[in-house]
Amino acid sequence: MTTGRAPTGSGPWPYAVWALTRLWLLACVFKVVTVPGPDVTVDVSVIYRGWYEVLLTGTYPLDDVTWQYPPGAALAVLSPALLPFWEYATAFFVLVLVCDALVLGLLLYAGRHPGTRAAGAWVWVVGVPLLGPTVYARYDLMVTAVAVAALLAGVRRPRALGALAAFGALLKGWPVLLLVGVRKGRPTRAAWTSAALSTAGLAAAFALWMPGAFAFLAFQRDRGTEIESLGALVFHLARQFGWEGRVELRYGSMEFVGPQVELVSTLALGLAVLALGWLLLWRLRARLFAVRTPAEAAFTAVLLFTVTSRVISPQYVVWLVGLAAVCLVFRGTAMTLPAVLVLVAAGVTLLEFPVGFGHVVASDAWGVTLLVVRNGLLVAASLIAARRLWRSTVPGRPGAEAAPSVVGGQPSRVAR
Repeated sequence: MTTGRAPTGSGPWPYAVWALTRLWLLACVFKVVTVPGPDVTVDVSVIYRGWYEVLLTGTYPLDDVTWQYPPGAALAVLSPALLPFWEYATAFFVLVLVCDALVLGLLLYAGRHPGTRAAGAWVWVVGVPLLGPTVYARYDLMVTAVAVAALLAGVRRPRALGALAAFGALLKGWPVLLLVGVRKGRPTRAAWTSAALSTAGLAAAFALWMPGAFAFLAFQRDRGTEIESLGALVFHLARQFGWEGRVELRYGSMEFVGPQVELVSTLALGLAVLALGWLLLWRLRARLFAVRTPAEAAFTAVLLFTVTSRVISPQYVVWLVGLAAVCLVFRGTAMTLPAVLVLVAAGVTLLEFPVGFGHVVASDAWGVTLLVVRNGLLVAASLIAARRLWRSTVPGRPGAEAAPSVVGGQPSRVAR
């Protein structure tokens, strides 16, 4: 009997579409198929490989300002050593493929339980290839795999969510936001305590492992406005009217340099502070926590901090695709429209980088249009997600009750 299960999307189709699209991604990164624009695999074959050689000497890349990552990133950079019979880049691409497959498996498994569905797996199957070969040529998909595992494990085991969120944060920072939507009371205490203890233990281990574990903090502080960010649109438009600034490769990305850039970077930080303030207010006011709330809150939080960041690199969108996929695992989620907007933004991102990156650097009409559309979609998704999260969790009147939610196959009144 399969009563209570969610058959939609079951069968071989998710696997078949996944296999076909991932073959295309592999063909791109192995250069069997050529995608217009800059070679996105250079980050792996040159930059990551260079860091790999430095890390093997027993230290973090202390003299390389492009090392912008928490200490756990060393594990991702060193991971090709697990496949020593392959060249570095080949091993890296294969490991990313494995992480991609693991995410699909987790989402399909989660979608077989009562109150869930396969829609989340389909978001992942479709969303990843929309980003093009860049998604396999960065380690962000590995981090996203940890985040997806954390949110799905957290449905039953808040401590596992906390530990995995801590590990993810030491890989690339943003997974700390997975903790914002944990149900108040005992689950919050369990998840946050687990996260704090895991962070302390892992951070100490990385600091003792090699010198320079936290040198990345100074490099991140000095970053400016990257040309794909929301704030960069000011300068793309200003260039049409004689703005005297320029584009330079700084801290591993293309940034604007010139008059008022520091001001716009400061304003971006201010917007990030406002986003944090809104999240804190939401956390204080929220009373109705369904089984899907942690995923919806994490998705909203990462959206807000992505659009307010001084950098919106193409690979950042894979974070959003992964979190959107988890949201859509749950029936009744409020995040369907924001998830669709993120998928469309992923497709536009491929047109912006690598396909149209020359136009973006030149700030011509096509490049500016692509950025306006992509960033506009992300802003719209952020605002809609924030509004829906608030409306679904903050009671509109005294005594409001939540609808029943399904946890572990049994109806459960949502905690207030």
